[in-house]
Amino acid sequence: MQIICNCPNKETASSLANRLIELNLAACVNIIENVQSVYHWQGNIEHDIECQLQIKTASTLFDAVEQTLVELHPYDTVEVIALPIIKGHQPYLDWIRDNVKSS
Repeated sequence: MQIICNCPNKETASSLANRLIELNLAACVNIIENVQSVYHWQGNIEHDIECQLQIKTASTLFDAVEQTLVELHPYDTVEVIALPIIKGHQPYLDWIRDNVKSS
């Protein structure tokens, strides 16, 4: 699966990505800078530039990834959205499986 999580800056994104890799909770984390986010927050429309994490992991590790992100993330309400990988290049999918914790 792929999990998406937005971060307030590159430092936070890098720290979270490194921690997920260190814990073998993700095989790969892409950091995409300069994501324009427009959203409602506390009655206002907000505009922010964020960094997005695209986390490749096994679906069985979702809870552990979510817990790690929520514990270390500075936001009160952390975006943690899981997307299934419907299809993919099998050697890459095998690589993801081989590079995360067995569940």
